[in-house]
Amino acid sequence: MSELDQRRLVPEILDGLAVDDPRALASRRDLRRINALMFQARIMASLLRKFAPKPPRRILEIGAGDGTFMLAVARRVARHWPGVELTMLDRVGLLTAELSADFDRLGWTVEGITADVFDWAEVAGGRQFDAITVNLFLHHFDDARLVRLFSLLAPKAPLLLAAEPLRSMPALAAARLLLVIGVNDVTRHDAAQSVRGGFRGSELSALWRAAGREPLEERRAGPFSHVFVGASDNAGSELKP
Repeated sequence: MSELDQRRLVPEILDGLAVDDPRALASRRDLRRINALMFQARIMASLLRKFAPKPPRRILEIGAGDGTFMLAVARRVARHWPGVELTMLDRVGLLTAELSADFDRLGWTVEGITADVFDWAEVAGGRQFDAITVNLFLHHFDDARLVRLFSLLAPKAPLLLAAEPLRSMPALAAARLLLVIGVNDVTRHDAAQSVRGGFRGSELSALWRAAGREPLEERRAGPFSHVFVGASDNAGSELKP
């Protein structure tokens, strides 16, 4: 039996560090490079173009981090999707005036919300979005918490799109080789744990169905990524490509 047959969650070091800890700052810089190496922005932009039936006006990103990932996505789609209102939610407030200005230059407006995603979703009321995007975030939660999260988020948008770590031996081997590009100890540890907590097959589709919703697509994307797209109750037939 392979060590990757089942998801295994281990706390990631970055989650326990102060925002201004030098190791945390270095690890966030590393994550920008890892996102680029995994083609995460290109993958997300492709999913948005494929599944959004019309240019979205309001997008929610959960687990937004420092915002550089979604900025890279916006740079790929903003020409044809002007005037998007982007809400970036993370438990740590990392949105800067410089980043907001970068979105402004693309014609997008950005709002940062600092909150736990479960706490926010439970009190956000009827606030609606055209799509919810997720990048390298769902793997932090066990299956029961994911079903709960999906149940809370699905009523807020017709579409949820996620790009997560692929749970595979090649991905784990690549995480172990990150030392070659000079990432720090936090990133090396967390990258391997992300793979162990990642997804394969139709695992996210099963959890989405357990939340009473309809999955649209789940597959690997590139050598290291796993993507999932789910529709809310009233959107499935309309959003299928």
